Amino acid sequence: MPDDFLVARNPEEGSSLPYVIRIPLGPDGIVLKAREPWPRTAKVYCHRAEAWPIDAEVLERVPTRVCTSRGAAIDLVLDRSRENRSQFVLARAKGRHVIFWQTPRTAKQARPNVRIPTARPRPGDPDTPDAGPPIPAELEILVDSYERYAWTFSRQQATTRRAPLSVGDYAVELDGRVVAAVERKSLQDLSSSLLNGRLRYALAELSGIRHGAVVVEDKYSRVFSLKHVRPAAVADAVAESQARYPTVPIIFCETRALAQEWTFRFLAAALHEARLDLGAAPHLDDLERAGPVPPREPTTAEVRAWAVAEGLPVSDRGRLRPEVWDAYRASRR
Repeated sequence: MPDDFLVARNPEEGSSLPYVIRIPLGPDGIVLKAREPWPRTAKVYCHRAEAWPIDAEVLERVPTRVCTSRGAAIDLVLDRSRENRSQFVLARAKGRHVIFWQTPRTAKQARPNVRIPTARPRPGDPDTPDAGPPIPAELEILVDSYERYAWTFSRQQATTRRAPLSVGDYAVELDGRVVAAVERKSLQDLSSSLLNGRLRYALAELSGIRHGAVVVEDKYSRVFSLKHVRPAAVADAVAESQARYPTVPIIFCETRALAQEWTFRFLAAALHEARLDLGAAPHLDDLERAGPVPPREPTTAEVRAWAVAEGLPVSDRGRLRPEVWDAYRASRR
């Protein structure tokens, strides 16, 4: 389980990065030096530190709800109502590692190393700090040999190749291994496969790969106009499937053309992510681990209760005298 996220003053004199932060990732955490204590108006540049400084003055200590790594990024969610969501992105610039700390406000998209323009996917921009290795200029999409009336992707920058697929109807490979797949359904096929249980097996297979999805060539609202089945049963089955297999989204697209377009973009982005996961880009393993976290500072109430138990004279409220704090710290050594 994640522990606390720490922000402290950097004890190094003359440093251009005046703050030290500890990310609670892994058993020892990761320590970075940062220009700001939080990315409020712009991305914050960070640099890795060897270890947590013993004499650092802790400014903030916040419990963490989520701290996970994905490729070259760390997603961090703190247990507070404001300034709680952020992301650390590891990239390379001029041959060295650089780390940027960003929030939804300071980044238009919180998707490191993936560029999906409004037109068509194209190679990543090497001048962008978030850019990773480029995707192919023309994507090769595998089409299952048993797929009838298959999409041709004639309007996209893609080629297709027929091949027997063990999972999904459309897929992309990396080093001979399927890394992303999409199961295509019409609304009638979706409803029948949900009710007879076939789709559950397909979802289980798709959940076994890094990127899997089901795309439906129709609107979700059309579920409630089905004639030969009970619409509520189909809607419940969709919801139950998503709850059971949360990593495999079921996407409703209005038309066949939009479903094909979504599949093309999904497979392109998934292939890009898979290449990053295989080490083609900077990875979080390049960062040194922080070591043990310093103990939490006691609250005034805790020290007051200790002082009362020890028979020391203290007031019922307000600040405590420095000698009381010194006595408490001495008792803990």
